[in-house]
Amino acid sequence: MSEPQNGPTYGPTPFDPEVAAAIEALGTDWRVPLTPENLAERRARDAASRPRPTAGELRAGGRFVVEELRADGGVTLVGARPAGLEGPLPLLYYLHGGAMVMGNAWSVLPTVLREWAEPLGMAVLSVEYRLAPEAPYPAAVEDAYEGLVWATGHAAELGVDPGRVVIGGKSAGGGLAAALALLVRDRGGPSTLGQLLLSPMLDDSMATYSARQMSGVDVWDLTSHATIWRAYLGERYAPGAADLPPYAAPARASDLSDLPPAYVEVGSAEMFRDEGVAYANRIWRCGGRAELHVVPGACHGFDGLARHAAVTADARATRTRWLRRILTA
Repeated sequence: MSEPQNGPTYGPTPFDPEVAAAIEALGTDWRVPLTPENLAERRARDAASRPRPTAGELRAGGRFVVEELRADGGVTLVGARPAGLEGPLPLLYYLHGGAMVMGNAWSVLPTVLREWAEPLGMAVLSVEYRLAPEAPYPAAVEDAYEGLVWATGHAAELGVDPGRVVIGGKSAGGGLAAALALLVRDRGGPSTLGQLLLSPMLDDSMATYSARQMSGVDVWDLTSHATIWRAYLGERYAPGAADLPPYAAPARASDLSDLPPAYVEVGSAEMFRDEGVAYANRIWRCGGRAELHVVPGACHGFDGLARHAAVTADARATRTRWLRRILTA
């Protein structure tokens, strides 16, 4: 039975104490909602606070091999792998977060390389997909698909194993990874071993219980959410439109069968909690495989905010165990 969308909304789910302290340390600027009017300023502030690392910085003194690549259709990919490993290596095909309007393929790599590529002996391709509102749907998911087809078609020269590819992403990137899995299935594209969906942005309706319960308490809010969905969908679609394709908002998909096994992770105290839980449940209902993890007391992006919290360490270890199982099954 689906949860009623009307009626009372109770108080917010409490944060883990270490997560709460990290949110408190942010000050008050983050509480200003993202709007079309302040989007340019917020983008500039985000870019200044998280400068894009150079290839030399990503190589970390020779620990990693890093190169910028270009797919045949023009999509830029940043390829990286632990130095000294002979191929073909399993591949993590990664889509960065940033609410579909910010972020880049380079800035996520230090964490991805440290947490997964090095301990698991994986290669990584991070996708520089086009951002909204300049490039609304379907630009980002088509870029992701183009890059995946190109990468698997050039697996030998890239030194990767086309039979051991995992797609993944966080937040907007998690939603794109879910959309990519649907698109690959429906187009008969390259096979993948799994989909790593971390706090995925799946549902354009903004009507879940957790969206109302945690808006402005979590580090995200409904005004910001409406802003980025309108930017992403552009003039052709509106959030909540009946004809919105599932490749734009995977929560719209009526059939979640025949997808690669999914790892779905959300925080109990984030707005995206209920859409992530519902997505995993619908995969099970369609006869698919999903592993759901609800991190207690975690906000959206908790692992970046509370890097040394116990819940962050637990979540990182759990993700890595899932990836190891998928790659060795």
